[in-house]
Amino acid sequence: MFDIRKIQENVIYEAIKNESNEDIAREVVYGKSESGKSENNATWVNSTMKRLESKFDSATTKKIRMKCQCGYGMDEKLELVKELMELSSNLEEFRNLQKAKDAGLFYENGSLYLQFNFCPCPMLTEVDRLESDAWCQCTTGYSKVLFEKSFQCKVDVELLKSIKMGNERCLMKIIPQESIWK
Repeated sequence: MFDIRKIQENVIYEAIKNESNEDIAREVVYGKSESGKSENNATWVNSTMKRLESKFDSATTKKIRMKCQCGYGMDEKLELVKELMELSSNLEEFRNLQKAKDAGLFYENGSLYLQFNFCPCPMLTEVDRLESDAWCQCTTGYSKVLFEKSFQCKVDVELLKSIKMGNERCLMKIIPQESIWK
């Protein structure tokens, strides 16, 4: 069975361990007395992010969280973006495709954006509000992987808005580091 909590515990643990060590990873994921194991998902998400942010600076926290993406549904999304690229020869054409609009992609003022009018993270269904954007950085990591595979170049992703931070939508800026169409 698909257990998103277990998946998240494992990916966060490994990402932290790769940045530091097993003791810090265990403490962040489960708490000093392992009290995190009995927390419901909403409480665990916020308390884990507090513990993470208390151990690492914001740049390292973001780096860790970007490596925590679960890859859920990646193949179908990758197929869609590749299809959109085949149907267009530049970002102007790309943005005008109905499938791109339906997927939340748009091009404005020379930049590509991805938006969601709902929170796409299954771990956050029970979370009313996040205390920081640290948790949402896994979505930027997911998008980075998706667009780097699709565009076949390095891509930066910037989180601009998050529903769980009180915004009306989730919004990311997708920044390819070189020309997408060659």
